[in-house]
Amino acid sequence: MLQLSAAIAGLVTGGAYALMGLSTLLTYRLVSVVNFAQAAVGAFGAFAMVILYEEGWPLVLAVPAGMIVGAALHCGLGAIMVRWFAESSEGVKAAVTIAVYTGLVAVGLRLFGAQHPHRFPSPFDDPAFTLGGVVVTWTAIVTMVLAVVFAAAPAFLLRRTKIGLLLRAQAERPTTAELIGVRVPRLSMIVWGVAGAASSLAIMIIAPQLASDFGSQAALITPALAAVLIGAFRSFPVTLLGGLALGVLQGLASTWQAVQQFRGVLPFVVILVVLVWTRRGDRWDEPA
Repeated sequence: MLQLSAAIAGLVTGGAYALMGLSTLLTYRLVSVVNFAQAAVGAFGAFAMVILYEEGWPLVLAVPAGMIVGAALHCGLGAIMVRWFAESSEGVKAAVTIAVYTGLVAVGLRLFGAQHPHRFPSPFDDPAFTLGGVVVTWTAIVTMVLAVVFAAAPAFLLRRTKIGLLLRAQAERPTTAELIGVRVPRLSMIVWGVAGAASSLAIMIIAPQLASDFGSQAALITPALAAVLIGAFRSFPVTLLGGLALGVLQGLASTWQAVQQFRGVLPFVVILVVLVWTRRGDRWDEPA
């Protein structure tokens, strides 16, 4: 019973990992950037929401306002990429996002750190139903539904629509796409904005389950990257499953006394295992 309860609780965390991972994958698939600043941008949006909420804004207005803050901040990063790094390699673009991540964390800790504790609202904490004697909250259901929608929508968009074809073209050959009339900068800004808003929403959902400091929320990029690696930076459904599995694994680890204090390093272990597994052929195929 304890394990089942922990696994269901882990689905909430895993759903947030999946949402964050899917946002990261969306950015990578459509603008060819491995964005290490994704969670920090989302944390800015989430903290903007909670500050407005504490100022008396109703939640239905504070949430979209926070998402707009995340989208605007992400568009700012996107504008830098489009303006100065459009033709740079993926490594250079990733390095730029690491620098931006460091700057955002420094500013965020200054503005929203432990010196200014905030209590995030949790409107979905009410029980939805009982499964095997374990209460399932609306938070788990909402997180799962959002994660599934966010996995299915980009996959449908890319495969079945004309705009998806244009997005793939501008991601793979931005200069060529622009020469044939595709408005690459405008499409890129839309992608950056949507991914920033989605990241903010993901952190708003998971924030009540985390420490209320900016650094803990910005660090969600690690499990998000673990989920994206499981999906091989290609598959939205596998990234979704990877994020959920990681959350459930952490939930189960919390019930095992021997490893519960190490559950925070599980995303790093998963990243290491996936990297070793994906490179096994290159190593084993080397001549003796």
